[in-house]
Amino acid sequence: MELKDFFSQNPKVAVAFSGGVDSAFLLYAAKKYAKEVHPYYVRSQFQPRFEYEDAVRFANEIGVSLSVIDVNVLSDSKVCTNPPDRCYFCKKVIFSSIIKRASEDGFSVLLDGTNASDSVSDRPGMRALEELKVLSPLRECGLTKKEIRERSRLAGLFTWNKASYACLATRIPTDCAINKERLDCTERAEEFLRQIGFSNFRVRMIVAQEKQIAKIQVQKNQIQLLVENREKILGKFKEDYDSVLFDLETRDEQ
Repeated sequence: MELKDFFSQNPKVAVAFSGGVDSAFLLYAAKKYAKEVHPYYVRSQFQPRFEYEDAVRFANEIGVSLSVIDVNVLSDSKVCTNPPDRCYFCKKVIFSSIIKRASEDGFSVLLDGTNASDSVSDRPGMRALEELKVLSPLRECGLTKKEIRERSRLAGLFTWNKASYACLATRIPTDCAINKERLDCTERAEEFLRQIGFSNFRVRMIVAQEKQIAKIQVQKNQIQLLVENREKILGKFKEDYDSVLFDLETRDEQ
């Protein structure tokens, strides 16, 4: 099935829009092929400010009105305790909020940007999407991450080469409690690296013996940048972390 066919069958849709590569292309396609589309961005403690800014910019560039929903994900105790299936509970909170708002706006079909490269087996959040009957047209149409990037490039979307991003909660180890302080600390660290020029990186948190340790993961071609900025990074990170580590298992470009 082609996206054009999907939107022919689903002409009026709401889109869960994160500002990332996949949901941006989905919104672009919906704007192009659907009769009516409206995107919803959920602003929570798990999303850094730059994601919100990218979402607003993209919606403005393609000419759609964006609804922003503020959700306190930390109000759910199952999210805060951070079990292995935390993503399931988080998705339930976030997508239930979107469904409620979209329904009030007259939209009964909600889409998300899951693509054909996403593995169902290691993503408990997908179970929540199935339960809530959220549709994933990129996945249904067999579009992989690589294909989505290429189509986005050809369409002139600024998101085509945007680094893949997972929410701030993924930086905190499973079964280690998630709270605002740890999320803020992670966002400050990653924003600092972003300003220096890093892309597609992570700052993982290790909590041991009441100490907070940062584990930096970067791409192989940016190791030299890390070395060159070692003193700056240590100086900044030591404001929030007791120790700073570099993970030699570098990240692959996605």
